[in-house]
Amino acid sequence: MKKLIAYSSVAHMGFVTMGIFAATHQGVQGGIFQMLSHGWVSGALFLCVGVIYDRMHTREIAAYGGLVNRMPLYAVAFMVFTMANVGLPGTSGFVGEFLTIVGTFQVNTWVAAIAATGVILAAGYALYLYRRIAFGAIEKDTLKSIMDLNRREMITLAPLLAATIFFGVYPAPIMHVTEVSVDNLVTNYQAAVEAHRLAGDTGFLTQVASLFTGR
Repeated sequence: MKKLIAYSSVAHMGFVTMGIFAATHQGVQGGIFQMLSHGWVSGALFLCVGVIYDRMHTREIAAYGGLVNRMPLYAVAFMVFTMANVGLPGTSGFVGEFLTIVGTFQVNTWVAAIAATGVILAAGYALYLYRRIAFGAIEKDTLKSIMDLNRREMITLAPLLAATIFFGVYPAPIMHVTEVSVDNLVTNYQAAVEAHRLAGDTGFLTQVASLFTGR
């Protein structure tokens, strides 16, 4: 389970990198938002793995199945974080991925199109993980007495759940904080690239810009 979540984390950092190198306002904003969202979504997913590991002392997917029958609260929380992890609209994971793709699309449609396939792949393995753990009948005797979330676990997951949904519906608080800094960063970067281009320099900044813009 931890391996699948770790692979999805690598995919999220790919979107962050793409947004930053696109050097557009939406791309950089999306990269920053994605880093913040990744912090609490992936952290919550690892906590969800820890919840059942604390009960069963194994992280093997094959050891589980049908947890929704015994742990409905856990299944709901795990579902919300899984949906945020794959970028479902209405969750914080969607905002960052969407902005980075839009920002990249402005400078290179092919890079954005290829990156969009990552969303499909992420949905495939994340939903596979959730289906194997939560759905189906309980066939293993060790799962028939497993307990749902206790108070400590609910208190731990509740703020992360609230942040995932709140910032997915209303991302403006984060956008307003970073807007001025992102504007200055993008403006200065584009001015530096243009100055290098006019000077005939083929340095790192110019090469990176050419990679995305094709100029």
